[in-house]
Amino acid sequence: MAAISFSSLYFVFVFRVGDVLLFPKFFCHKTQASPLVLGTSVAAAALGGRYLISKWQAFKAWPKTPRARRFYPGGFEKVMTKREAALILGVRERTVMEKIKEAHRRVMMANHPDAGGSHYLASKINEAKDVLMGKSRGGTSAF
Repeated sequence: MAAISFSSLYFVFVFRVGDVLLFPKFFCHKTQASPLVLGTSVAAAALGGRYLISKWQAFKAWPKTPRARRFYPGGFEKVMTKREAALILGVRERTVMEKIKEAHRRVMMANHPDAGGSHYLASKINEAKDVLMGKSRGGTSAF
């Protein structure tokens, strides 16, 4: 096997719409197998690149929604504010009464004392509904 010196090594340029691919001279032998292997390798690389580009564009087009919904981490204040009430029920501070009632019903079904929930959480959920509906100013929890 002959040693390849860098002075005798030259590159073949392949132009394709601004792309330049460099292939060393030893890939371009005079036999029939090397051009076939080289052509197959280039075709495989081109098809693989095309596939990856299409998958990347599809990935970038996905909607930017969070994977998991984040809930209120807890820790209640002494006097409940509208912000805290909205976080407990999972609605905005200024929302219509129907959505407040629907959110209250949904959260209360998951935390009702008759279904194994806590009396403390049930009172806080009721207080949050009252604060958002304007029936009380907050701080009326039994606990």
